[in-house]
Amino acid sequence: MDTFLQQLVNGLTAGSVYAVVALGYTMVYGIIQLINFAHGEVVMIGAMVAFTVITALAPSGVHPLFVVALGTAAAVPVCMLVGYAMERLAYRPLRRAPRLAPLITAIGISIVLQHLAMLVWSRNVLAFPQIIKVSSY
Repeated sequence: MDTFLQQLVNGLTAGSVYAVVALGYTMVYGIIQLINFAHGEVVMIGAMVAFTVITALAPSGVHPLFVVALGTAAAVPVCMLVGYAMERLAYRPLRRAPRLAPLITAIGISIVLQHLAMLVWSRNVLAFPQIIKVSSY
């Protein structure tokens, strides 16, 4: 029974992630008629900004919820700025272009954002800091 419940939770978690990704693609395509392959990279940059803030504040002894809130508060404006810059610099000039040009641009922006993130945060595995004290009983 334990295994069944664990696999049920795993399935619901994976399905929820797939649903969020599908909703993101559907909403973006419905609004701007463009499949934005770079929206995953925008979320990745936001996660890395939050990671950087949390890593910087974790040893300071500040309450963990406050640290996570500050990480989120830093990530949201960065994601907004990256999304605005993508739309302004890459997608807006291609509004009247054939449908293939914005699609290729979206893939190119995705690759550029991936490589910029690797330059800023390195290619190495980064360990998340332990901000909640765990005690065994």
